Amino acid sequence: MSEITEKILTKVIKKRPSNSHKGNYGRILLIGGNENYGGAIIMVAEAALNSGAGLISVATHAVNLNALHARDPEVMFIDWRDRNLLNLITKMDVIVCGPGLGTNSFAHQMMFTLCQNVSPSQTLVLDANALDLIGQDPKLIPTNVGLIVITPHQMEWQRLNQIRIPYQTDSANLSALKKIFPIQNVILVLKSNHTHIYTSKEEILVNPVGNPGMATGGMGDTLAGIIGGFTAQFGGKLDSVLAAVYLHSLAGDKIAKMDYVVRPTKISAILPQLMKQYADKG
Repeated sequence: MSEITEKILTKVIKKRPSNSHKGNYGRILLIGGNENYGGAIIMVAEAALNSGAGLISVATHAVNLNALHARDPEVMFIDWRDRNLLNLITKMDVIVCGPGLGTNSFAHQMMFTLCQNVSPSQTLVLDANALDLIGQDPKLIPTNVGLIVITPHQMEWQRLNQIRIPYQTDSANLSALKKIFPIQNVILVLKSNHTHIYTSKEEILVNPVGNPGMATGGMGDTLAGIIGGFTAQFGGKLDSVLAAVYLHSLAGDKIAKMDYVVRPTKISAILPQLMKQYADKG
């Protein structure tokens, strides 16, 4: 096991060349936010936007349109019942699915459609309800995708593999990852007070930063958005994920110096400034 260090940020975050455009920084699709949990996918979108993703589309319940565009007008919207969604899925570099998705029959069908239409050139980030659905039906695990990043908290991980939280040791987590995703290139970001990252190559890394002020709703949605934004613009690889995890907690630590509670939306708000600092150092 090794610790993620601040060096990962200067390694991954680079100055943007003058001759570039939004298409150079990744096309990302976010799927989630039913009629009761629109805030989840909006926080994902805000994190992806502020972490630098070039083009962001959100597939969500139609009731979320006004709130999404009032908060983040830079983000594109598609009704998740629109037939054009299937065509959009095939054009993305990164897809984040799960926050606020729900676990009803429609959500199940959405996951089935997604896993049948992703490709080896894409990165798929699965969080929250997407993982609950896989726990209910392992047939929803995609097998034809370049990289899968799963981002459960410990209870979601328990629901997925039946390992109770006190027994989620490094060896048990690696074994479960191999069993659930036997042939895929997978990264497990297991969220806790010090998040652990596991890979299908049996690498184990721990995130040393973060604070208890971050124990609030929406924090995981924000992390999923940052991971999506980083893999979209810096590539679907382990370093991109590690940098996203570290920056998310580092931002939380900076806010916690002044605030008792760290709001996820405040983390998203300071990402551009932090990324500028590390791009200038690189």
